Amino acid sequence: MVIAIFFFLLLSTLHTPSAQQTHSNISLGSSLTPTSTKSSSWLSRSGLYAFGFYKEADGYAVGIFLAGGFPEKMSSTVVWTANRDDPRRVVPSNTTLLFSGDGQLLLRPTQGQDMYIATLDQPASNASMLDSGNFVLYNSDQQIIWQSFEHPTDTLLPSQRLSNGAELFSSASDTDHSKGIFRLAMQTDGHLVQYPVDTPNTFPYSYWGSGTMGAGSNVTLNLDDDGYLYLLNSSSVLKNLTTGGYPKKGMMYLMRIDVDGIFRLYSHSLDKKGNWSVPWESSKDKCDPKGLCGLNGFCTTMDEVADCRCLPGFDFVDPGKWSSGCERNFTTPSCKDSEANVEYEMTPLPSTSWEDNSYSVFSSVPTAEDCKKACLEDCNCEAALYSGTECKKQRLPMRYGRILLTGDSTLAFIKVGTSKHIINGVPVDKHKETKKDLRLDILIVGILLVALAFVVLVISGILIYRNRVWAYKMISEKGNVEFGEDVGPRAFTYAELEQVTNGFEEELGSGSFGKVYKGALLSGQKMVAVKRLEKVLEEGEREFRTEMKVIGKTHHRNLVRLLGYCHDGPNRLLVYEYMSNGSLADILFAPENRPSWDERIRLALDIARGILYLHEECETQIIHCDIKPQNILMDEHGHAKISDFGLAKLLKPDQTRTFTGIRGTRGYVAPEWHRKLPVTVKADVFSFGIVLLEIICCRRSVNWSLSDDEAVLEEWVYDCFEAGEMSKLLCDEQVDKRKLERMVKVGLWCIQDEPSLRPSMKKVLLTLEGTVDIPVPPNPTSFLSTM
Repeated sequence: MVIAIFFFLLLSTLHTPSAQQTHSNISLGSSLTPTSTKSSSWLSRSGLYAFGFYKEADGYAVGIFLAGGFPEKMSSTVVWTANRDDPRRVVPSNTTLLFSGDGQLLLRPTQGQDMYIATLDQPASNASMLDSGNFVLYNSDQQIIWQSFEHPTDTLLPSQRLSNGAELFSSASDTDHSKGIFRLAMQTDGHLVQYPVDTPNTFPYSYWGSGTMGAGSNVTLNLDDDGYLYLLNSSSVLKNLTTGGYPKKGMMYLMRIDVDGIFRLYSHSLDKKGNWSVPWESSKDKCDPKGLCGLNGFCTTMDEVADCRCLPGFDFVDPGKWSSGCERNFTTPSCKDSEANVEYEMTPLPSTSWEDNSYSVFSSVPTAEDCKKACLEDCNCEAALYSGTECKKQRLPMRYGRILLTGDSTLAFIKVGTSKHIINGVPVDKHKETKKDLRLDILIVGILLVALAFVVLVISGILIYRNRVWAYKMISEKGNVEFGEDVGPRAFTYAELEQVTNGFEEELGSGSFGKVYKGALLSGQKMVAVKRLEKVLEEGEREFRTEMKVIGKTHHRNLVRLLGYCHDGPNRLLVYEYMSNGSLADILFAPENRPSWDERIRLALDIARGILYLHEECETQIIHCDIKPQNILMDEHGHAKISDFGLAKLLKPDQTRTFTGIRGTRGYVAPEWHRKLPVTVKADVFSFGIVLLEIICCRRSVNWSLSDDEAVLEEWVYDCFEAGEMSKLLCDEQVDKRKLERMVKVGLWCIQDEPSLRPSMKKVLLTLEGTVDIPVPPNPTSFLSTM
């Protein structure tokens, strides 16, 4: 009687509209919609748990969550998530969750394919949301054919167990319940261990273990309704993680592997004033989880709170997401660039621990200075780890870094360009610092000598004005073209560009836009490339100049810089910085110039960063519309830069090599061009995917000299991926299989026929860098085959 009254009072406190529905038995034909006031979820009889839609990001996801009106003391009340690995799992408000007449549980959008919640061997006849938090499907004999308890995500509930060989995965963030970067594995040897994702089940990668290795293949992790968390070997308790014995009445418990990589037992009082508490956790040290700070980052604790920092000379890729890791804030030339004149210094990072990924080890190094010197003299060495008399040379990226306050630790040396030095662990530009000191001195003098400073400023202004007048006179008198790169693109006359190119004498190349000529500015000190556009839109003077200023404001190390333009009568010309090493096509498709695997990965990252800038970071979003190797140029240091961005807005609709009304080049054009659908930034993502596959395989996207099975690159790549024969894609190279698989999977996601399935360039970049996990891609043409 007391329990019945308690649940009555509990249900009376519920505030969600879906709480009006208290059915626990769900029949065929039942459905839910996210925004329905009465049917957005199916409740258990007690009202504690609900199965249905919950809000996530800009849409809705399906899962099991606490529906008892609890105060939000915990980061999330979601205890199970459907289709975690499916990028389509967050759906719009017009999607229906349907328990169909043929016994299938699925999501049905207004457009596109159904997405199944459960994989069934036989049709279900009814379903139930149980008070235990378990969602169950039954056949016609009322036998369980599927249950959420057998497919846990990040949480265990009382009476649920983590089976031998199963894993829990943390969520990506407190608000994103897709798969995160940590896992808890119930190994087949009886050992319960925590690892980062995408690592083998071996000791170097673990950061917590139950100490029960070798206990057998029948061990399971169990949670009872009194908070008793333990390992069970068949019928006997193997190890207690908690002592249990906590109050049962009016309390609930759950165990979760959290976003920070630590798994905890939570308890919650079921009254109105109840809140969440943590009776037990696997570790008190928030820096224990390996990979918390991403690549090239390290963890330290401040007041028992984890804090991530970057290696000297590095900045966070995404300051709001530590796991995205860090990237260099300076450019390093390749070791093959013998003309590079870059000086380095070794910045110490004491009392740290890192993953041992060394390529060279010296066991008899007397001092730390000797270790530092050995790395400084080795072009391939990017960091050195010194411990005792042992010196280990490492290449980047470094991972699993943390500060150690006690015990054995390693002194790390990080190679940083000498244009920067470190203050309090932060890289500072020496030139900028000098300027700040100089400004401070000027300010002090100015305060003491106000009158004199005023006179100096007036005189300086007059001199600057006269100097600029003299400069413009020199341009008109001498015909020598000069400009300031820091003030945006300069307008040239046609006569000036005739002089710059010596009468358009030396042609560098030609394409659908026109021809390119080599030129020289500043009395031959600066080489430029002058493009002579054809079939340009008949824009007015103001519109053309406005468009040039927009393109001119795009400054990024992976974009070819626009220096100037000409709008002189019918003539339209663009002046770009000169790229001395040709195009990506020149080095990629020529066996004698073919870059190594590591260099190809770096080139792919360069291109991705450039496209990301055009799509999301520059002042006005630019869709390139013609990403291909010929439009990716190489600078003197071997870095890739994207050219011809912005031409999509300037060229006429028929300015194309192959298709009327379609911009781009055969083999790189996204399918939506052919369907006459609105073209978005996802068209560039498709083209990048083709280029990425070309970079992987060092061949063109279409080559009819090969067999029919290999002629079309994307079809051949998917066939090799599906058959597990990706080594066929490489040309006599031995590479890391995980890196190859990651690159191939990214490329296949990018070339999906359905634009909505393609990732954004930001996610592409994070995935290529190894900071984001990526699911198995479907056949790129599977969407078309269902239409």
